[in-house]
Amino acid sequence: MSRTLPWRLADAPDAPFPPASSALRHPDGLLAVGGDLSPVRLLNAYAGGIFPWFSEGEPILWWSPDPRMVFRTEGVRLSSRFRRTLRRSSWDIRADTAFETVMRRCALAPRPGQDGTWISESMIRAYVALHRLGFAHSVEVWEDRQLVGGVYGVCIGSMFFAESMFSDASGGSKAALAALARLLQGWGVAAIDAQVENPHLRRMGAEHWPRARFLDHVQDAVRRDGPGGSWATRVSPWPARHLADG
Repeated sequence: MSRTLPWRLADAPDAPFPPASSALRHPDGLLAVGGDLSPVRLLNAYAGGIFPWFSEGEPILWWSPDPRMVFRTEGVRLSSRFRRTLRRSSWDIRADTAFETVMRRCALAPRPGQDGTWISESMIRAYVALHRLGFAHSVEVWEDRQLVGGVYGVCIGSMFFAESMFSDASGGSKAALAALARLLQGWGVAAIDAQVENPHLRRMGAEHWPRARFLDHVQDAVRRDGPGGSWATRVSPWPARHLADG
């Protein structure tokens, strides 16, 4: 008989997750409930192709949908019109210089069909802790001293798991995502997890991967060397207009 309720996690932060392949079909990808957002738990989740997603006041819910939205780092697309805009822009790209601010801007960004945000204070505290440990990162788009776009996520080995992005200027999130992909490709990271279906991401080149394919890729990638530690020491500020040449 198939399981009809998500797995309840044990209290210990290092307690194992059930296999991601056992996630429910309805709702798609719901795998487990409970636990905490400690660094150990979060890193174990991501390394198993699992991520937390829940609203304030709900128990912690853990997901692994099928199929999965994934970017190949060489496959992020920018329209010709946006490339022309970038060539004229004065934006700069930086990394890990404003991680918590990027998270908070993502929390405030309006989402079609959503009321409120899943990026609660507990989520912010949890991912800031991962950032301090060198596992969570932000790529930011700046105009002078103003942050106009950004993306953040978790990197384990040579796998990046994107969480959210925002724009305070038209195209800011597109530039942030394209810059993230450019950096990761240069570091030998082949894929970015984009989690669930989104028409905007599809237009930028995201693909549907069957969960089995995604999990196979993650299992291999998290064991490989990758860009750990602070990215602020790896990435000097560079002009966003260079993204128009890719």
